[in-house]
Amino acid sequence: MRGRAARHAAYAAGQAGAVAHVGAHELGAAAYAIKAARAAAAPDGDSDAAGRLECRWQRDQLPAAIRELVLDDQRLRNDICWSVFDC
Repeated sequence: MRGRAARHAAYAAGQAGAVAHVGAHELGAAAYAIKAARAAAAPDGDSDAAGRLECRWQRDQLPAAIRELVLDDQRLRNDICWSVFDC
C-alpha cells in the first residue's frame, strides 16, 4: 500500500506542475494528494478517514478570496476526480 501512496503523491506533484500550462489540472493535484493519504492509511484500515482529513485540511488552506470558487469547482467535477471531494 505504501507504494500506491508514493505513486499518488508523485501524480499530485505532476498535476501541480501541469497547472502552469493547463488550468484544468488544478483539482488533479488536490485529488491525487487525497488518494495518497487514503493509500498511506489503508494498511491501518483508516483510508476513508484519512482522505476526509486531507480534504478538509486542503480546504482550510484556501484563501477566502477563492474559497467558494474552488469548492464549487470541486462539486462540479467531483465525479471525474474519483469522488474524493466528499468531505
